[in-house]
Amino acid sequence: MKRRIFVRNSVVVSGGLLIAPSILAQTSIAKNSSSRLTILHTNDTHSNIDPFPENHSKYPGKGGVARRFELIQEVRAEEEHVLLLDAGDIFQGTPYFNKFGGVLEMKLMTELGYDVATMGNHDFDGGMEGFVKAREYAKFPFVCSNYDFSNTPVDGLTQKYTIIQKGKIKVGVFGVGVEMKGLVPDIKYGETKYIDPIEIANDRATELKEKGCDLVICLSHLGYEYSSDKISDRILAQKTKNIHLIIGGHTHTFLDKPTEEKNLNGETVLVNQVGWAGINVGRIDFEFDQKMFAKKDVIVVK
Repeated sequence: MKRRIFVRNSVVVSGGLLIAPSILAQTSIAKNSSSRLTILHTNDTHSNIDPFPENHSKYPGKGGVARRFELIQEVRAEEEHVLLLDAGDIFQGTPYFNKFGGVLEMKLMTELGYDVATMGNHDFDGGMEGFVKAREYAKFPFVCSNYDFSNTPVDGLTQKYTIIQKGKIKVGVFGVGVEMKGLVPDIKYGETKYIDPIEIANDRATELKEKGCDLVICLSHLGYEYSSDKISDRILAQKTKNIHLIIGGHTHTFLDKPTEEKNLNGETVLVNQVGWAGINVGRIDFEFDQKMFAKKDVIVVK
């Protein structure tokens, strides 16, 4: 018997208010299925600490760290195993970043209990030293697989991946980012070397599978899709294997539910992104068959 992961539902939380779940993929859950994992995620929050004003033309009253905290706490009270993840561009966008240089954002994310984050291009806006200073206040790891920070001040402050145990569920999380050349001033990222994200994602996902991870998640700041052949989350999903979920950022794409792609092995990969500014919080619930924990292969069941 192969391991089975049941994607129970996907939810978009808008402006701190829960919208009824949209069913992404559902099947009959076996009676012995007792392990459940809830993924909550954000991207491109861009220093938006406060909600948008009530008279805002597009997002009146939406967003805000306080509402996000209340929502996250509600989910944690309901679910035993919850992971909170972010796909980058934490910095830049409001005077809070100009004033505090990212320190406030890191402190608040720590208070919210983020488990893992990756870096976006705007997280270099304070330069390497600026990120190092703000990073001191983050009590959670940053995963960056395709940035080589050797010979930079950031060296040693990020991880290639992290493994988190939630009950019986072993989750591997790694991150990939967009190429910064031409996007970020050279002086901001210094001698950081960019590595092909498809090649490194395959290496990391395979390594995490070999380490016995039941679920492999990629935090991506590549962007959802482009009209060109530029590497995006959708292309990454199609050209890799052993990744189950890609949580994206960079393009500020609002998705009502995750996109399903087929990987190199013909297996389903979920790709999700929830806009920007903390307007939405994504939620995806996975249910694992009890029998899977003694087996090896993992598939996503539609």
